[in-house]
Amino acid sequence: MSMDRFDGEHTADGIVKPEWIDINGHMNVAYYVLAFDLAVDTLWVQFGINDEYIRNTRGSTFAVECHISYLRELKEGEPYCITSQILAYDAKRIHQFQRMYHADDKYLAATAEWMNLHVDLDTRRVTAWPDDVLELLGKRARNQEVCSFPAEAGRQMLVSKPLYRLDGKNKT
Repeated sequence: MSMDRFDGEHTADGIVKPEWIDINGHMNVAYYVLAFDLAVDTLWVQFGINDEYIRNTRGSTFAVECHISYLRELKEGEPYCITSQILAYDAKRIHQFQRMYHADDKYLAATAEWMNLHVDLDTRRVTAWPDDVLELLGKRARNQEVCSFPAEAGRQMLVSKPLYRLDGKNKT
């Protein structure tokens, strides 16, 4: 990654708040999730999924899976920038990837990978995106075709040489 540019489309900016700092003197894990989630909300607004949309259509989105990778610390008062990239979507769901950069020093601080579903709030069931949202998803995805698939996407957590594994494949 070139340090003078951010991968993905700019979605949100922020500053690490004092109340986000934990006992270790850096941004607590919960607040990375919050910052990424707020950036998802900003992305939804770009697709027309806002408070009015939710009230009028009774449609919204639910996160069903999220994987956060914490790569470098952010500290109190430091600025960050979040970018988003659509990895895949279909008639009812979206697989997206976000990167959080230190806005001044340009390093990658964290990533978030999400699977979100479009739902009918009355039935609490997955339902198709409206045509206008689907069209905006397609346009955004086509604009990102110059981006590469993130190396961090789809990672699996594992201990490479475990002393113990629950599945019984222990090293001796």
